[in-house]
Amino acid sequence: MSNNIHPSAIVAEGAEIGENVTIGAFSMVGENVKIGNNVSIASHVVIEGHTTVGNNNQFYSFCSIGANPQDLTYNDEPTEVRIGENNIFREYVSIHKGTIKDKKVTTIGNNCLLMAHVHIGHDAVVGDNVIMANSVNLAGHVVIGNKVTIGGGTNISQFVTLGRGSYIGGASAIDRDIPIFCTAYGNRVKLKGINIIGLRRQGFEKSQISELVDFYRTMESSVLSPRAFIDHEELMEEYKNNTLVKEMREDISKSEIGIAPFVK
Repeated sequence: MSNNIHPSAIVAEGAEIGENVTIGAFSMVGENVKIGNNVSIASHVVIEGHTTVGNNNQFYSFCSIGANPQDLTYNDEPTEVRIGENNIFREYVSIHKGTIKDKKVTTIGNNCLLMAHVHIGHDAVVGDNVIMANSVNLAGHVVIGNKVTIGGGTNISQFVTLGRGSYIGGASAIDRDIPIFCTAYGNRVKLKGINIIGLRRQGFEKSQISELVDFYRTMESSVLSPRAFIDHEELMEEYKNNTLVKEMREDISKSEIGIAPFVK
């Protein structure tokens, strides 16, 4: 299948372009960019740097992909952006390349929807099936798990992790980690409960969901901090066979910046 590249588009000589690729008017593709098959690039899009784009991605107008990170210590190192497959990047999405301070790469998974004006900072990791509504901003080194939904106007600080299946209300300011399948909102963010709808949609058994909700509520009502709570083996005994509880416990245990507080 042939490509459709507008005459006004600039595609550098070294760029690798797959099959059935559309590049719109006044867009630019840099010399170290690799574009997969069936990719649609609208007008006025810039894809630069050492950027790899998988198959079946859509870039709407004014996206900026692979630009230098907003890090004063960056010194033009050949760091990367890697984008998976089947993603939609709406107008004005910006994704910055990684830095040598981390793994040298900013990563976007598969089947994600990034709505207008979303920003992905350097060294961020975005999983699969993630939805970010308009004007979500990720600082550097943020990690977003699979199937996370983030409401519009949310800002996420450096080194924050959002566990898989979590749901964030709009206009939140997140400076602490969110465990798996939790709902959270607010400025500053607080944990509200368990994303029961998300768990049901993913096919988890009712009994497993009920146990996770019970675990969360028991931890919430405890006088202990979440980290202290999970360290009491006698409190964990009745949930030892629940894989969701085990994963949430792991999220809390490995958090370096701490878990968001509960809504009181």
